[in-house]
Parts: sequence; C-alpha cells; structure tokens
Amino acid sequence: MIIRRVLRAPGRVDTSPARPVASPTHLGRRRLAELTGSWRTALRIARRESRRARRRTALVLAMIALPVAVLAFLAASYDMADLTPQERVERQLGVADAELRWVADNPVVQDEWGDGWSTRGDEHVPAVRVTAAQVTALLGAGSRVTEVRPHVPLTLRGPHRDEDVDGRVLDLTDPLARGLVRFRAGRAPQQPGEVAVSPVALRRLDLRLGHAVAVADGSRAYTVVGVVEFPDDLGAVVALHPGAVPPTGPESDSVWLADVPGAVDAALVSRLNDRGVVVVAPRSPDDSTSERKRMYLGSIGPSGDLSTGVLIAGLGLLEVVLLVGPAFAVGIRRRRRDLALVAVAGGDAAQLRRVVLADGVVLGVLGAAAGLLVGVGAAFAGRPLVEQYVFGARFGGYRCWPTALVLLGGVAVLAGVLAALAPAWTAARQDVSAGLAGRRTPPTTRARWLALGLALVAGGAGLAAFGATQTSPAVILTGLILGELGLVCCTPTLIGALARLGRVLPLAPRIALRDASRNRAAAAPAICAVMAAVASSVALGAYLASDGAREMRAYRPALPTGHVLVDPNESTRHPTLAQVATAARDQLGVVGAVAPVYAVGCGPAGTDYCDVAPVLPPERVCPWLPEDGLSASHRRQARADPRCGIREADYFGGYVQTDVDDGTALPLLTGVDPATTAAATAVLHAGGVVVTDPRYLHDGLVTVRVNQMDAGLDRPPATRDLPGYALPAAAGQPRLLLSASAARQLGLHPSPSPSGWVIGTTTPPDDEQLKRFAAALRPFGTISLTVEYGGAPRDVSPLLLLLAAAAGLITVGAAGIATALAAAEGRAELTTLAAVGAAPALRRVLAICQAGVIAGLGSVLGIVAGLGTAAIVLFSVNRQYATDWPVPDPYPFLVPWPVLGVLVLVPVVAMLGAGLFTRARLPIERRLD
Repeated sequence: MIIRRVLRAPGRVDTSPARPVASPTHLGRRRLAELTGSWRTALRIARRESRRARRRTALVLAMIALPVAVLAFLAASYDMADLTPQERVERQLGVADAELRWVADNPVVQDEWGDGWSTRGDEHVPAVRVTAAQVTALLGAGSRVTEVRPHVPLTLRGPHRDEDVDGRVLDLTDPLARGLVRFRAGRAPQQPGEVAVSPVALRRLDLRLGHAVAVADGSRAYTVVGVVEFPDDLGAVVALHPGAVPPTGPESDSVWLADVPGAVDAALVSRLNDRGVVVVAPRSPDDSTSERKRMYLGSIGPSGDLSTGVLIAGLGLLEVVLLVGPAFAVGIRRRRRDLALVAVAGGDAAQLRRVVLADGVVLGVLGAAAGLLVGVGAAFAGRPLVEQYVFGARFGGYRCWPTALVLLGGVAVLAGVLAALAPAWTAARQDVSAGLAGRRTPPTTRARWLALGLALVAGGAGLAAFGATQTSPAVILTGLILGELGLVCCTPTLIGALARLGRVLPLAPRIALRDASRNRAAAAPAICAVMAAVASSVALGAYLASDGAREMRAYRPALPTGHVLVDPNESTRHPTLAQVATAARDQLGVVGAVAPVYAVGCGPAGTDYCDVAPVLPPERVCPWLPEDGLSASHRRQARADPRCGIREADYFGGYVQTDVDDGTALPLLTGVDPATTAAATAVLHAGGVVVTDPRYLHDGLVTVRVNQMDAGLDRPPATRDLPGYALPAAAGQPRLLLSASAARQLGLHPSPSPSGWVIGTTTPPDDEQLKRFAAALRPFGTISLTVEYGGAPRDVSPLLLLLAAAAGLITVGAAGIATALAAAEGRAELTTLAAVGAAPALRRVLAICQAGVIAGLGSVLGIVAGLGTAAIVLFSVNRQYATDWPVPDPYPFLVPWPVLGVLVLVPVVAMLGAGLFTRARLPIERRLD
C-alpha cells in the first residue's frame, strides 16, 4: 500500500478551509447506521444462504424447532389446564349462587375465593350433622340449598374383577346440582336404586343404559339410567341419588349449593364466616376480602426452586447448541471462498463474525416460529386427548401462555446464535488467501483452552461437591454445567492426541481420526453433545440406584417376604379358619400355611383399648433423644454411646405390635426356622412371652408395660417381668407375642374372634389373585389385605432405562448428524480414493469408523464424567450427614449397570446405522480444465 502525503513549502501558511470536527452525537449516529447496515447485509446473506443450502437448513431447523415445539405444547397445555379463579368457581357452582362448607362451630377467616381458611382460636368441629334447614336459616328467607357429597368410595362388580370408582351423592333432578354435570345420554336418577355413570365407568364396567350394576359385597344393586360427565374428573365416577347412601355421623365432606334471592356480598360472606361457614362465590375481591386473604395467606407462596428449573433449561440449551454447532461449522467451511471475498472487499473481522452470526439469528428465528406454531397447534388439536388421558379434567379457555412462548422463542434464537458463535470466531481468523484458493487451514489448538477446560472441570467438580453438602440442587447443576463446559474446551486437544495415536491403525479408522482432527469445529461439538447426555444420565442413574439401595436397606418389612395378612373390617360375621384356608388354597395356591392372629385388649370382652408394649431395661435405654436438638458435642457423645448405636430407621420405628399366640402363627409372622420356632413355642406354652428384638430380654425375662384407659381416664401404667425368649433373626416388624397365661397375668383378655389371619406363600401373589381371593371372602364383608413384597415400594429400574434411552437417542442422533456432515465434507477425498483404486466398500467402512469415533469417544467421556460426578455428590452427601445422630444410612456408590448396558450398545447401533444408510459406491467426478 502506498501512502501519499501533501507537502507544503516551509514557511507557507495553509489557507485551505479547516475540516469541521464531527460532534459525538453525529459520530454515534454514523456508527449506529454503519452497524445497522452491516447487520442488514449480513441478514440478507444469511437468508440467501439458507435457501441455497436447503438440506443443512432443514437439519438445523429440525433440531431447534423440535425442543421448542415440545415445550410450547407443554406450556399451552399447562396454561389451558390451569384454571383461573373465576373458571374454577364457575365449575364448582354451575348455576348456583354460592357454595357453602360448614367447617367449624366458631368463626373462620377465609381468602377471597374460598380456597383457604383458618379458625379464630381453637377449631371446633360441628358436634352434629348439619342439615339443609340449618343452612337455609343462615341464608335467610327465599333461599334454597341442595347437598353434594363429592367423595364417596364405592366398589362395584365388573365383568372380570371388582372396580373402585369415585361416588358422588347429589340430586341431579335439582337444577342447582344439574349444573355440575354434562349429560351425554339418559336421564337423572330419581330413586335410590338408580345411578348415572361417567363414560369411563361405563366402559370399564361394560354397562349400557338400563343395565344393573351391583356393589362388590352384594348388599345392593343399581340401575344405570344416565351417562354424565363431571368436568373436574373424567375418570370412573358414579352419580348416586341422595337416598342411596344415607349420611352417617357428624363428620362429612358435604358442600351445599345455594340459590339466594339477592347478591352474595361481603356482608353475607362475613356473617357466614362468623358462623363457621366457608363461602365460594363468583364475586370481585373488595377491601375486606383482600384483607382476609392477606391475613390467611400472608406467608404462602410458590415453593418451587426457579433457579433449578433455569439450570435444567440451561442444560437442555447446551445440548441443542452442541448438536447444532457441527452443522454451522460445516456450513462455514463450505463458504470459505464467499467469506474470503467479503474480506477482500473490505470487510473486517467484526463484519465476518456478523455474517456467520446472522446465520444463527435467521435459523433461530425460523426454528422458533416453526416450533411455536407446531407446538401450539398440536396443543389445541390434541386438547381432548390430553384432557382425558393426562390431566383427567376439562381445561378452561383456549390459551397459550404468551410470556412462556416469547421466552421460548428468545431461547431458540439464543441457541442459534450460540451455536454459530464458535464458527464465527473461526471464520474471522481464517487466512484470506487460503480461502480464495479453497485450501484448508491447518487446525490449531491453543494451550490456554486446555488450561481453561481443566480449570472449569476442577471448579465444577468442587462446586458440585459443595452443593451436595448444602443439599442445593441449583448449586449442583451449576457445577455440572461448568464441568461439562470444561470438558468441551478439552475435547479438541483430546481429538488431536487421538489422531496422532491413530497412525498405527488401518486405513479407514486412520482416515476417520484424521478427519475428526482436521474438522474439530464440527467433531468436537458432536462428541461433547454425546458426552453431556451420557454424563447426565449416568450421574442421575448412579444417584437413583444408590438412593434405591439405601431405601431398600432402611426398609422394614411388616411380614416375611410373600406372606399375606388378612384384616377383616368391621363386620358382625367373620369367616372361619377353614374358610380362609379354602379360599387361600383355591385362589392363592397355598396349602396349609394359614394361621389366625388374635389381638389383646382390656376388659372382660377384650374390646377396651390399652397399650401393651415391652420395656427396655434401664441400663439399655439411650439417654439422648433426637428431638431434643442436640449440640455437636452431644451428638458425638450419643454416637459413641453403645446404647445409642442404632439406625435412624430403627430409632423412630419404636412401635411394637402385640398379639396373643401359642406358637401357631409365630413362624408365619416372623419367618424363623423350625428349631427357633420350637424353642419359642416351648416358652409360650410355659406361660412366657416372645420378642423379636433381643434388647428387651434381660436375665431370661421381658418387662411388659400395660397402660389401660377407661372412660377417658388414664390409669398409672403397670409393669411385670415375665419369662421371655428373643428371636435371633426375625423378619417383619417388631412384635411382642403373649401366651394366654401371660395375658391373664397382665390382666388382659384375648379377642374372642381372630383379628386377622396370616397366610404363608412362597411368592407374593399378583393383583388378579388378590382380587379373586377377596371376592371369595366377600360374603363375610370387606377385608383389607397386606402383602409383603420384600423391598421398598419404589422401583427405579424403569426410570434408569428411560434415562439411558434418552441418552442413547441423543447419542445416535449426534453420531448420525456428525457422520453425515463429515461425509458431505469429505466428498473430494472419497473421489481421490476412488481414483487411486480403493474398494467401494471402503466408503461404508469409513462411515462406520466416523460414527464410532463420535459415539464411542463421547460415550466413554460421558461415562467417566457421569461416574465421577456421582461419586463426588454421594461422597459429599455422606460427609454432610456423617456427624448426625441417629446415624443415617450412608449412600452406597453403585454403578448403574442397566444404564451402562444400554449406553455401551448405543455406539454399536450408531455404527451399524451409519453403515446401513451409507452408499458403498465411491463417487467419481470429472475435473474440468
């Protein structure tokens, strides 16, 4: 470049007019105009490029629009399902003016919509049942009310098994109650023997109009005369006539729908509140009701942790950015010449970055628009299905939560910009002459990125560990995000190291590693996307597996595994032991292992309540109580005291079940071996007692305490030492088994009839067997069944497999995308291979190796990162609770093998898919001179 300067003779005065100095305002406007024009040009180039590369554009749009569509569908569905207070009140009232609930005999304070209430002073429940006349008298002359009992449990006989349905007692012939339902067919029940059922109950019970349906115990039958729908419950609901289920007792969940001659104003609400009545009415809040709302709900607010949700959304955004990044990177390399021409025409580095970032803006806006339209449209179109099968209730109006949709759109645009950010910096630093000539620039990896990555990994691990000690999910997720970002920074260096080690490999894997090293801008984000998904799944899977094992270890079974306890409900007629044994043999396949269980009580008939429990010897009683709020030093003393060395679950599970037995039910209740059963039975026959906790046995005796309550007056507890025997390894809950002689010595009386029966089975019966067994005993009334399945009720295996499936889907998708982009980028090299005589199958093998590099390396890094994260979190949690007392069970470190088993197979699936969908024939292109 030649710079010419205007020279003037020495001593000559410059008489040319001075240039006007631009003001700061004019400079700002000019810079803004330049920036606006630069962005306008960049956006026009991006729009033209999106039309030229339609396949790449469609791929990026799909990856951005898919999560936006899913979240928009959820947002719109949630907004429609979340009823406004006015919609909720209209659904509760129907055509009535107000809904009344008489909850207390003293004044109450309620919020403006009747959702919450509290009593002034101590709560006094009405001593007698409220009648319609009493409610009408409160409202005044000209008022009319009808009673609705919204929850009445009901079990009906179905075609194959008994069905539990929700019964509602209301008079559908009354217009006030009729406004609560929507009639689909038939008429309203007019007699106690008529019912109206919901469509779900109609299908489940296989009924038609005019058919009869019987109660499970056979006490009565109903005729179906109508099909109705309750908007607040689309499940199996049966509308009963008020005469079908007479009210019993003062306590009831009844509500009253009222029709009043005037308006339901604040004065009427205040007068009803003073009588203990809560009012729900469609009124506008005034000063008094707002004050009542502040009085009652002053401290109530949303309890969700917003920061946790934001961080989870951040993890999802990171996944989208990492998946979309390779597409932008490949697009930039295919546009090297165009960007070089922009630089030759005078474009600086900032303008080149804007050209690339404009791609992210355009594709982000298009993806957001497509995702929002698809998501909201699917929510509106699928509303009936979501109402029926997800929420089980009708929605309010058609709404789409505009604030959430705007936020989703902004996040989609941000994802596009972030995905184009790294390629934009790469494009601004490319060699202009190499770009004009179509040559590649050798990849360079700066050492500072590796240092930054290692620092982020260490800092994220430390932050996650600190969050685990503070039980803060937000801090833990922040640490995980920082750790994943650190691994993202380290991945290009790792790819370069692996490429140098690949010199000893065969041709196809060597080319695959070389392409991954040369195209790090595309390979690294894809590997990191796989790694992030796998790491999250493995870490969460390891935590769930550890938590499940901890719950299993702390779980205390009620019976030996597989055994069934039959408890008859209040009934005047009980089945005999032979009848229970016959039903167990026919329906459960049990032969002989059935024994009665007798309770113990005070009074001649054994029906008066009294507390009977074993007592620890004074020298074995722990002097510390957890609820005392012990200091750190006292907790250390309690942990060192051998009397207090018990588990937290055992300390708080102090209830001991007391029964009377002669040794017949003992093996079925405790699961001990025959030798132990014989020794314990001998003690019972000698008039002693048997305990399942050896701590209660001292010097061959067990101290038993009897606390008898008669007519509401507490008598001083009486204690007595009786000969005892402690079972060494008994299953089930803590028990005290009294012999009949020991019960008489304590002044107790066994129940005249069995309080239940215990049935021993080799394997736990399934639901169908239990329903058939209950049906066989139905003539004797309803019964309750307790089945011991031998473990904590929660099963996390399906959740673990779901996490693994989600990670596997992301892995296969990322590998497929990266492999397709690499194949498109390496077309010229494939042509060269064909020209030098390479076999056609080499292309397929090369695609398999490329997919293996992406999926395999990402899975390995993700498994290592996930297991390391889980180990840090579990170790920190155990360290936090190590000083507590009672000593909680620690979290064991368990490898989630179901997750790892799925994730190990995923790279294989990705490689097979790449080989299957890749054409084996190598391209042959003709070079034009």
